[in-house]
Amino acid sequence: MPCTTILVGKRASNDSSTMIARTDDGHFDVKKLVVVEPKDQPRTYKSVISHLEVPLPEEPLRYTACPSVDRTHGIWAATGINAANVGMTATETITSNPRVLSADPLVVYKKARKRGEKDVPGGIGEEDILVLVLPYIRTAREGVLRLGKLLETYGTYESNGIAINDENEVWWLETVGGHHWLARRVPDDVCVIAPNQFGMDGFDLDDAFGEQKAHLCSADLREFIAENSLDGNQGGRFDPRNVFGSHSDQDHIYNTPRAWFMGRYLCPFSHRWEGPGAEYGPESDDIPWALVPDRKVSVEDVKYLLSSHYQGTDYDPYIHRDTGKRGMYRSIGINRTGVASVCQIRSGVPEAVKGLEWICFGPTTFDALLPVYPNVAKMPAYLSAVTLDVSTENFYWASRLLATLADPHFAKAVQPLDRYQSAVMTRGRQIVREYDKRMAETGDFALAAQANEALAKMAREETQKILNALVLTASEAMKDGYDRADN
Repeated sequence: MPCTTILVGKRASNDSSTMIARTDDGHFDVKKLVVVEPKDQPRTYKSVISHLEVPLPEEPLRYTACPSVDRTHGIWAATGINAANVGMTATETITSNPRVLSADPLVVYKKARKRGEKDVPGGIGEEDILVLVLPYIRTAREGVLRLGKLLETYGTYESNGIAINDENEVWWLETVGGHHWLARRVPDDVCVIAPNQFGMDGFDLDDAFGEQKAHLCSADLREFIAENSLDGNQGGRFDPRNVFGSHSDQDHIYNTPRAWFMGRYLCPFSHRWEGPGAEYGPESDDIPWALVPDRKVSVEDVKYLLSSHYQGTDYDPYIHRDTGKRGMYRSIGINRTGVASVCQIRSGVPEAVKGLEWICFGPTTFDALLPVYPNVAKMPAYLSAVTLDVSTENFYWASRLLATLADPHFAKAVQPLDRYQSAVMTRGRQIVREYDKRMAETGDFALAAQANEALAKMAREETQKILNALVLTASEAMKDGYDRADN
């Protein structure tokens, strides 16, 4: 589904953590944050969309997930961190082209049409991938290898990019057609930006078929490239984006502008993004996949990018003046986001609490990012007890409500929203700092569950305050407002 991904290497972050982050931009999917215990993980996985059954290994790890509340179309677990402190976000829908898809077609479910025929299962997809991989891996590299094997065995019915991180490494995998794939270890000093397009703009095939230090791929990728005239060398360098990706008119409206805005924010000085002599514009096809940021990147920076709507440009849909460009490009912060997450794996803290999962429900432009410890037996009810009915009793629906109230009144709501988002982030960091210290001093890591309850309580307090304020703002702006003195 349409999403935006940001990856941060440990030397690019402000605190030597690795981060993988993504907005899950579904069809207004209602989401919740849960913990899946080993006893609750199935031993045979059954896909709803592709009608595929996959046997699963024994002894899965505990992990978190953000599944859809409505299971009609499957689990769609989206994002999580497991008990080995490995994070995963799956998936970023990406683009391809007919040259690739004709050579290795997507594996789509085929229902029997005649009596005596059998249904033909499809491959794996976004519905399935996190549940099939995250419980069974102890490093990011292991995750790539497991997912690659699944793709080669079962195929996929869609083109996807998947990120996996551990304390030291971030890996990015992109599918190529129905059964092929390639993956790169993200260099420690860069940020990767991925806006629904095939992203990798360089790949070392010699490494992938040699030492495999930073490149992995399907076993027959070289033969696949040669047999289908997909070489695509650019000055002696293999460019997967040029070979396996797309450069369509729709990309220039929907995808590349998001990469442009993220690059503009991360590297305002080392590259020129606007004006005469600009290296890259909103519709450039050559915006780098990975950039060394001009300063160290924090979780707050990632949240800003995932919430962005071209602030400070003529493309911002919320600016008052009509420049003729207002709203012409697809924003990163978008109305139909179900959940956005940052899987952060930290260094310099005890093993049991290295993972922090930052969760934002609903449209990211308006809603707050809340940290929680993933290595717990269950999540607070405010995050996990979500139903399909609108309610202020949980973080998902309260976040969706405040965004709905704020959008029509953006000019009046933007300052209170900024204070709200800052308050949740500030108080969230304070609680994490307090409990990090207590757990390091006492060795009592069961306190992580207590910390999560404190974080959920804080988020509820701050969210209720902003809801109160926004209801008043929206009420005062109603069209049927009238006063006796208005005649």
